[in-house]
Amino acid sequence: MQLEIMPRKKRLPAGRAPLLLLLCQLVRALDVPLDLVQPPTITQQSPKDYIIDPRENIVIQCEAKGKPPPSFSWTRNGTHFDIEKDPLVTMKPGSGTLTINIMSEGKAETYEGVYQCTARNERGAAISNNIVVRPSRSPLWTKEKLEPITLRNGQSLILPCRPPLGLPPPIIFWMDNSFQRLPQSERVSQGLNGDLYFSNVLPEDTREDYICYARFNHTQTIQQKQPISVKVISVDELNDTIAANLNDSEFYSAKSNRERPPTFLTPEGNASHKEELRGNVLSLECIAEGLPTPIIYWIKEDGTLPINRTFYKNFKKTLQIIQVSEADSGNYQCIAKNPLGAIYHTISVTVKAAPYWIMAPQNLVLSPGEDGRLICRANGNPKPRISWLSNGVPIEIAPDDPSRNIDGDTIIFSNVQERSSAVYQCNASNEYGYLLANAFVNVLAEPPRILTSANTLYQVITDRPALLDCAFFGSPLPTVEWFKGAKGSALREDIYVLHENGTLEIPVAQKDSTGTYTCVARNKLGMAKNEVHLEIKDATRIIKQPEYAVVQRGGTVSFECKVKHDHTLIPTITWLKDSGELPNDGRFTVDKDHLVVADVWDNDGGTYTCVANTTLDNVSASAVLSVVDVPNPPFDLELTDQLDKSVQLSWTPGNDNNSPITKFIIEYEDAMHEAGLWHHQTEVSGMQTTAQLKLSPYVNYSFRVMAVNSLGRSLPSEASEQYLTKAAEPDTNPTAVEGLGSEPDNLVITWKPLNGFESNGPGLQYKVSWRQKDGDDEWTSVVVANVSKYIVSGTPTFVPYLIKVQALNDVGFAPEPAVVMGHSGEDLPMVAPGNVRVNVVNSTLAEVHWDPVPLKSIRGHLQGYRIYYWKAQSSSKRNRRHLEKKILTFQGSKTHGMLPGLEPFSHYTLNVRVVNGKGEGPASPDRVFTTPEGVPSAPSSLKIVNPTLDSLTLEWDPPSRPNGILTEYTLKYQPINSTHELGPLVDLKIPANKTRWTLKNLNFSTRYKFYFYAQTAAGSGSQITEEAVTNVDEAMASRQVDIATQGWFIGLMCAVALLILILLIVCFIRRNKGGKYPVKEKEDAHADPEIQPMKEDDGTFGEYRSLESDAEDHKPLKKGSRTPSDRTVKKEDSDDSLVDYGEGVNGQFNEDGSFIGQYSGKKEKEPAEGNESSEAPSPVNAMNSFV
Repeated sequence: MQLEIMPRKKRLPAGRAPLLLLLCQLVRALDVPLDLVQPPTITQQSPKDYIIDPRENIVIQCEAKGKPPPSFSWTRNGTHFDIEKDPLVTMKPGSGTLTINIMSEGKAETYEGVYQCTARNERGAAISNNIVVRPSRSPLWTKEKLEPITLRNGQSLILPCRPPLGLPPPIIFWMDNSFQRLPQSERVSQGLNGDLYFSNVLPEDTREDYICYARFNHTQTIQQKQPISVKVISVDELNDTIAANLNDSEFYSAKSNRERPPTFLTPEGNASHKEELRGNVLSLECIAEGLPTPIIYWIKEDGTLPINRTFYKNFKKTLQIIQVSEADSGNYQCIAKNPLGAIYHTISVTVKAAPYWIMAPQNLVLSPGEDGRLICRANGNPKPRISWLSNGVPIEIAPDDPSRNIDGDTIIFSNVQERSSAVYQCNASNEYGYLLANAFVNVLAEPPRILTSANTLYQVITDRPALLDCAFFGSPLPTVEWFKGAKGSALREDIYVLHENGTLEIPVAQKDSTGTYTCVARNKLGMAKNEVHLEIKDATRIIKQPEYAVVQRGGTVSFECKVKHDHTLIPTITWLKDSGELPNDGRFTVDKDHLVVADVWDNDGGTYTCVANTTLDNVSASAVLSVVDVPNPPFDLELTDQLDKSVQLSWTPGNDNNSPITKFIIEYEDAMHEAGLWHHQTEVSGMQTTAQLKLSPYVNYSFRVMAVNSLGRSLPSEASEQYLTKAAEPDTNPTAVEGLGSEPDNLVITWKPLNGFESNGPGLQYKVSWRQKDGDDEWTSVVVANVSKYIVSGTPTFVPYLIKVQALNDVGFAPEPAVVMGHSGEDLPMVAPGNVRVNVVNSTLAEVHWDPVPLKSIRGHLQGYRIYYWKAQSSSKRNRRHLEKKILTFQGSKTHGMLPGLEPFSHYTLNVRVVNGKGEGPASPDRVFTTPEGVPSAPSSLKIVNPTLDSLTLEWDPPSRPNGILTEYTLKYQPINSTHELGPLVDLKIPANKTRWTLKNLNFSTRYKFYFYAQTAAGSGSQITEEAVTNVDEAMASRQVDIATQGWFIGLMCAVALLILILLIVCFIRRNKGGKYPVKEKEDAHADPEIQPMKEDDGTFGEYRSLESDAEDHKPLKKGSRTPSDRTVKKEDSDDSLVDYGEGVNGQFNEDGSFIGQYSGKKEKEPAEGNESSEAPSPVNAMNSFV
């Protein structure tokens, strides 16, 4: 009994038809288990037409399966291919795949031919297709000499490519020398044969590098044709003699005569024929020339073009129909049309067909004594011939088999036996190709076996079909029954569907369908069974769907999608846009139930879909997002009522994209003078679709329209047809007329020329006129070409002239121009400023005065006066040295100016010159002046050397800028104790000729701060500061250490510390209770910051002013200053370096030398006298001082 059983005739609902088709395919695909004896089956082979890369080894595939494993052999060009005799050929172990090692030696051409593989075992032989092996070829272009092509503007042109014949054929494209693809359009395009077609040429088509390239993909090589040079001669380049003999009207009519109706460049004639094979792509091509450029249309004379399979390429010059069939045969017509006419070409299409299967033979598994048949049916055009082979041998000469009977395309088997096993080949061929199919007959006797895995779990959504598999094998073919539950009866077909491949179908699964199902397979040799399990799940539903939304560009939109699902399934939510993934953009954010799109763009509009997926089902819901946007451009522009100076333009508005159009903007292009540049013409209301436009003479107008709504303006429309207005005299004259001389004896007249739009006609020229303003001369005139400058020579120097420039063309003159005044060329001034005086204001500033120069001697436009000054020598050193001159310019007619930035105590020299547009005049006599003394800079350095117990030596360098004669140095110094308090200030005067000074009788082991500055007669200069420490008395230090180590001293210090601690605790308790301790009471008693003098053990202290402000820096206090009442030491005071106690230049002294003023921790200021400090010592500091 055969395995493949004809399907039962059972009516199925329409929705189950695809499911049944799938099941039928599964029946046919059922294989014999590999552990059973079976004839060979070809599983993999190389393509019939096998083009190889000659640079790589040749691999010809042939894989097969069978039991026992098959052996392999090959034929080449119809004869046995002895692999063992060719050392370059090897066969893969356990396979029939050949590898030919041509990379080490040998050539690919040597192994070109037709190969066929045979796989054989004891049950039969299977053969492969005839594999035609050919090496790919990428030949070079034949060398040829290409002459340059010259043709007139508007003519048609074909640039031939004619690539070399390669295998496979190359891909053709045109590029320039820079490997940039040449632009193509309705006017210029590449044909199917690779040639480049020009419907009409333009001057911009002129170039020397039209290059055709052929790319051979198989070998990854590109071949290049020699460059072709094309030169297009424009109307302006026509023979001058011919142009001179034509008036304007004749010239333009001759120009329009170049326009012509279309004619076909390819194909030729009125009709042609095209043949194509079924399943291929049908490509029909029509390319026409003409002026204006023709447009191509396609129709099918005896039918309509197939909608889903028809495509237009190459600007509609190529019609393509994919998956062509015999029904596509017929007459196709292409129409080329322009405003001057139309032409037609009919292409008769015939679709032939290589053989294709109607029913390919299928493997038969029969048990001994059964009947069966192999059917091989194919179709084609012409009808293919069917032939049979047995084990690779034509069946006519194959060994006879009494169980076999051949009836055309069918082999009928009766009462087969084991010896009937064989592999049969069916060959269907016609002139366009062939089909070869292997099908074996395998005679076996096998009890049933179930191939589906045991205890397979199936999960199905409720109300959907459930398919439970029971794949089986047996010979004879077993019968299959299904049972539900442990003791259930066989399932009946009134509720269930039992398929021939053993599958059980539950058409509409419900919750009660859940359970265990058993399939049982039986034949006369035995029985097998298998259990599977079925679970029914709730369907996934979207309970809140996304809704339609409209949003303005730049806004934010949110879509909601809530899902309900079976509790045992985990859904995943995916959002799609227009059936694709969301853009990879941070503006799109997805959370559990929402999709949010922020800053919406125009291209964000579309359909957004929420997809909920589980392992068993998926549901989706969609919503459309509309983004309001600028309008679409208007179209269908038309010119009517064409007059000399006006025309009416009409148009059709485009889509307003959900925002009403408020106005239309009309622009024009002048193709004659400024091709490619668009200018504003006018604006009209958004309700209008026509406009009356004013025009200028001699302009080749094109118009375009843009629509505007609240979101902006649209893209421009397509340009209207061109409209050329008649020539007229110019309406305006040149602007920006000026007269300036470039030399003392000339006058250069310049102007801004009219542009082509303003010329109003051909032959634009200018009439230039001039005369002296103060003379009685007549106007002198000259007519010049379309330039922007004229030079009048031989003029007097810097004389005023009256000038005018008038435009004219071949039609006439523009209106009388305005008169402007200019001057002839300037020359250098002749006279220097006189009576130069200098008034020294201070040591760094001087004021200079001079008398103006007479205007006539300036000989040009007065620009101003220029002072040159320089420092001649140093008064202090009396050595001459020349410095670089400095220049100050004073604009206009000023007769005085200030010289800043002078050096004190210096000699300066200056002179003054007048300046005009040509340059400087002569210099005035030099004037010398001297600046007075100034204060000096700080001494260059200050260092302390040789410290001893009671002395320090100071060394210094004089100021780098003394700014006068030094009179003396001032040295001030004061001690600093361990709490950073400043002691009494000592003031010392030192002669100016000293650079070293020793201070004696100083305290040992004491830090001193020094303030040092120089003086001139003008005053004191900036100071420099330094600090130093005298040496330590070693004996005293030793005694202090001895006392500190005595027991009685340590006990005393501990007692003092304990008393202080008790005092602090008492004060803290009193403060918490709101009481006042004595110091606090004393502070509260004095609201005025003036504190009364207090007595101390070491003497009487003067009064001081307490400056208590947290927002200010601490100021130095008078002698005897104390800490603030809160007894705290501020970090910024205690941690500062001693350098921070600097001196400032603003310090003042009393008659007794005491310092009056203040200092800051951040600036150097004058020192304070006495034992001063920013704060009194704390108890801790007091202990340190005592020790």
